[in-house]
Amino acid sequence: MAESKSGKATPTAGKRRGVLFDVDGTLIDSSYFHAMAWWQAFRREGLDVQMSAIHRCVGMGGDKLIQALVPGCSEDMQEDLKSAHGAVFSTFWPALRTFDAARELLSAISESGLAVGLASSAQERDLEVSRQLLDGGSSSGESSDGGGAAIDAWTSSNDAKESKPEPDILLACLEKLELSPEDVVFIGDAVWDVKAGAAIGVPVIGLLCGGISEAELREAGAAEVYDNPRHLLEQLESSIIGRLTEGQPGA
Repeated sequence: MAESKSGKATPTAGKRRGVLFDVDGTLIDSSYFHAMAWWQAFRREGLDVQMSAIHRCVGMGGDKLIQALVPGCSEDMQEDLKSAHGAVFSTFWPALRTFDAARELLSAISESGLAVGLASSAQERDLEVSRQLLDGGSSSGESSDGGGAAIDAWTSSNDAKESKPEPDILLACLEKLELSPEDVVFIGDAVWDVKAGAAIGVPVIGLLCGGISEAELREAGAAEVYDNPRHLLEQLESSIIGRLTEGQPGA
């Protein structure tokens, strides 16, 4: 996959519609590792935050997660917590895996003529690990042909001022793909993904593999809900993504 420093693979011409993906908990089985990393970060600062409460906030940006769980936390402590979370999470990199059929789902969507964007607000170094995994390699950097070749653009935390549930990261990914909100579907696993999509009128498919219930995703406004990437892949033609491909090159 040819890359540029802007977070775009080349070429992307001719793709008039697309699918945006959250990454953690949607394509990569990492939500509970993030919860554990935040839990350890809080404990280092003497804060006893319940693990289940942390998990329900995973998917927010780190700043919003801290504000939700530790109201009134000082700016200095916020920075220390984010730094500790990043350090702890990096120790889990070797254990990270893609969900079953995540690469195949990316490839199938790309082959249908749709652009594929990773609308992630992860730190750049964490996103690079995820992209290596999606490319069929390991978190240590070994790479082979895989779903990464289907990715047309991606974002990291550097691309947005406000994190989810604000829609900034989706807008940044749309800009890189040169698409509009009405041209895409967004796939995520958290309530915060659904809220971010709703803020700009993008329909959201929810996946249950991040640990959030179907009822919560539906209540937040998810248009469709599937168990995991494999389940969505099996139902792709009948999903709202299948309808999005109508008239697309390669469909």
